[in-house]
Amino acid sequence: MTTVLDTAVLDERLAAAKDASRALARATTAEKDAALAQIAQTLREHVPAIVAANEQDLAAGRASGLSDGLLDRLRLDAVRIDALAQAVLELVALPDPVGELVQGRRLPNGLRIEQQRVPLGVVGAIYEARPNVTVDIAALALKSGNAAVLRGGTAAEHTNGVLVDLLRSALEAAGLPGAAIATVDDFGRAGAQHLMRARDYVDVLIPRGSAGLIQAVVAESTVPVIETGAGVVHMFLDASAREDWSVDLVHNSKTQRPSVCNALETVLVHRDAAARLLPSVIGRLEASGVVVRGDARVRELRPDLPEATDEDFATEHMALELSIAVVDDLDGALAHIRRYSTKHTESIITEEVASAERFLAEVDAAAVMVNASTRFTDGGEFGFGAEVGISTQKLHSRGPMGLPELTSTKWIVRGSGHARG
Repeated sequence: MTTVLDTAVLDERLAAAKDASRALARATTAEKDAALAQIAQTLREHVPAIVAANEQDLAAGRASGLSDGLLDRLRLDAVRIDALAQAVLELVALPDPVGELVQGRRLPNGLRIEQQRVPLGVVGAIYEARPNVTVDIAALALKSGNAAVLRGGTAAEHTNGVLVDLLRSALEAAGLPGAAIATVDDFGRAGAQHLMRARDYVDVLIPRGSAGLIQAVVAESTVPVIETGAGVVHMFLDASAREDWSVDLVHNSKTQRPSVCNALETVLVHRDAAARLLPSVIGRLEASGVVVRGDARVRELRPDLPEATDEDFATEHMALELSIAVVDDLDGALAHIRRYSTKHTESIITEEVASAERFLAEVDAAAVMVNASTRFTDGGEFGFGAEVGISTQKLHSRGPMGLPELTSTKWIVRGSGHARG
């Protein structure tokens, strides 16, 4: 890895990505879809090389003490690579957002005006220990007519290096510029810092990873940032919650894949349902190896549980750990969520329509659910194909970011000698 930042070399690479973005903006849907098909084929043809590189990163991660959650995010095996290739192919079937007419009209003076979707240009991404993101963002950027500049982090250095080389070769084989997918990984942390300030070349920056990483990018970047959020995710079991749904949905939300941002971190239980629901809910979690912590009211029912502290309620564990609190009512649940939520995903289990509708109306989060697992907050599950991330901000986009979220709009005005009077 380069230890001294050569800004001229890096700027040359970013300028090439900018030039490539103009070529992609002109590419037809057929050309982009052919390149996506080539990417999927290339991934499937090079599984051994990808897995071998990934094993190097996993070995280094274990040696450096990476958590089980981060190691799971880092891991790519043949099954996951095939799933990545399939997700790329699914993008082929999705509508191309570029050129979509958002609105249009003819004015009384005869001018025709239209608002059309256009690519953002160059999309930068900074993420950590998630080589699947390399493929997801590159493929989404391609379909939406954007170039992508990637900083995948030291933990996935070998895997990302192989993946970027394969992606670039697939683009070139399909007749599109390989420079449309670039990396700054070889420039280390200095490359990431330069990327955050490269306003002449990069149109938007998307961080994905820990709360610390995201906040660092938001604080330091002069490039506009679309903020994706950590997932301190809650589920409220209302007084009317069905026991079977409560047990199954808490368990699925926590254990189906605990290392991802839509995994459940905190269960809130109405005081009138605590004695009825908690024994079976906790029992199912513990049978799956989940470390359960409880507040004082939970520990009245289960004195053997470790205490859940303020720090626990504020933590995205990305592991088989979960905190439970008993609240007096829906007001208590909403207050707890306001205090600790990262505005990612929140869910209520209830059979009371009024409670469900109030929860949906008052909870401030990118995704709010009724009687459903929090694991559904995902671009694939929402029908968007792969996703760039889950945006937790309110400007430009919110929630799972798919193809339309990687576009902006421009106004097209057509006249015939019109002058304003």
